[in-house]
Amino acid sequence: MGWLIPGIWFTLLSLAIFLVALVVIPANRKPGEATAWLLLILALPLLGLILFLVLGSPKLSRARRARQRTVTEILGGVVERERQNPALTHMISPEITPRYAPFVCLNQNLSGIPAFGGNSVELLADYEGSIMSMAEAVDRAERFVHIEFFIIALDKTTAPFFDAMERAVKRGVPVRLLMDHLGCSSYPGYKEMCERLTRDGVQWHLMLPFQPLKSAWSRPDLRNHRKIVVVDGTVGFTGSQNMIDKTYLVKKNLKKGLYYQELIACVRGPVVYQLDAPFRTDWYSETNILLDRQTAPESAFTPVEAGEVLCQVVPSGSGFDTENNQRLFTGLFHAATRRITIANPYFVPDEAIIQAVTSAAQRGVEVTLITSAIGDQFMVFHAQRSYYEELLKAGVKIHLFNAPAVLHSKHFSIDDDICVVGSSNMDIRSMLLNMEVTLVIYDRQVVADFEPIYAMYIQRAKPLRLNEWQARPALHKFYDNTMRLTAALQ
Repeated sequence: MGWLIPGIWFTLLSLAIFLVALVVIPANRKPGEATAWLLLILALPLLGLILFLVLGSPKLSRARRARQRTVTEILGGVVERERQNPALTHMISPEITPRYAPFVCLNQNLSGIPAFGGNSVELLADYEGSIMSMAEAVDRAERFVHIEFFIIALDKTTAPFFDAMERAVKRGVPVRLLMDHLGCSSYPGYKEMCERLTRDGVQWHLMLPFQPLKSAWSRPDLRNHRKIVVVDGTVGFTGSQNMIDKTYLVKKNLKKGLYYQELIACVRGPVVYQLDAPFRTDWYSETNILLDRQTAPESAFTPVEAGEVLCQVVPSGSGFDTENNQRLFTGLFHAATRRITIANPYFVPDEAIIQAVTSAAQRGVEVTLITSAIGDQFMVFHAQRSYYEELLKAGVKIHLFNAPAVLHSKHFSIDDDICVVGSSNMDIRSMLLNMEVTLVIYDRQVVADFEPIYAMYIQRAKPLRLNEWQARPALHKFYDNTMRLTAALQ
């Protein structure tokens, strides 16, 4: 009977772990996420507990969040000072129409960043062309270059950009580069790239380094997913595209002919300073150096009018106490009266997003989702597919972008006058864990500029029909529904 004793103690320990988890986990956590963790701990108590201790908190450390607040306060102070300058009032304090006021207010309350006028926006849908545009901007740099990418690699496609950085340093322009550690380190030539950056004189740092043996530790699944290039404070780039060949140099991609379809927004005007704010925050977090007038006088705020477009940058992620992008997206979907067009590779929505999208369709809004027919991440791809039936039944039109391309663009339009472009996927990871950057554009002409891009996507896609989808193989349904259960943990 002695064999019963260890079993009893294990049962009691498992019960104790679950009871404590039942009290701790639901606090300040979404029901779906809390339920997923509790089910895991109930099924695998010890393993579940270890995973929760390592991965359970969706926020960065208090110190990093404090640094985020510091930069936000500094930005607010700079804006308030500049508002006293009559020559800048129309850009820094533009007139906000009643249509845009709720979203401008929401975003400013979430991130501390107001809307700026006086901007221009150019949409870049050509992969190699956008890299060349960024390289040409760096070649024109006179004061500073700030670069931040989730993935950056040195290859034949990106070589012109690296050459431009080298030339900028040689003519005395400070070039600062941030790259996500886990995002970059697995790609070919990583070590050689780092050596070249050092040799060229680029000031580079890893974001959220995962190097336990070097006392550099962060939760491994909290990543910095932003894509930002800022040159001289006058021109900036952001969107979905990483700085890497469109095949990502992955053998299986090369074998299948798979490549990524992207979109980048090139902005000019005062909003470029807003785009620089997330970079400054991340630089401060990784280096403990605050880029102010003393440490980086060349990058002081110097707004230059470039057009008539009203824009606002919304940073989000685990450095904030709230899910900034999720609240923005939900609010915009609920406000739509005529059309919502979404292009996104990973549509694994939480309850708020799925209800906002389906209720819009059910009240007569024309809702279109354009996403990829194939996936590059098994769990996310099948979790996404589990939502298609619900979307189709609600009246959402779904178009699946034809293989071998992966539609990696991340943008959407609301009616005829608001559009959003940035680094954020429409999944729980991007809403809760990843550090993202979003550009909100309040302008009819820019929304109109998106129309031929959406038309191109749809021309290269296949519409999904409800009856065809319901008739898919049982094994596919099993994968889809099983992976949906992991959506809150992905």
